[in-house]
Amino acid sequence: MKWNIAKARERFSDLIRGAKEAPQPIFNRDRMVAVVIDPRAYEEFETWRRAQKKMSLADSFGELRRICEEEQYWLAVPERRNRGNELFEVLNERSGRHERPE
Repeated sequence: MKWNIAKARERFSDLIRGAKEAPQPIFNRDRMVAVVIDPRAYEEFETWRRAQKKMSLADSFGELRRICEEEQYWLAVPERRNRGNELFEVLNERSGRHERPE
């Protein structure tokens, strides 16, 4: 059943009873402003919503940083070094160039 705010207020008990059977949308003029649902449907939705909420990569690294600080663990990061680039080397050989372009 479709409810407007005034009718939902007047027949609140009916609105709640109806939610056991199906979601009960409440409208203000022609715009839906709320939906009353039964508790089981709400718990299913919350379970789904929690499963959809995933940590971003930045959040994961932040969590890792926090754990490392708590455990007083420092990750040893090896010094960066240049390494060969096979694609660059093949392109240079084909073009006859032997230096790296700027």
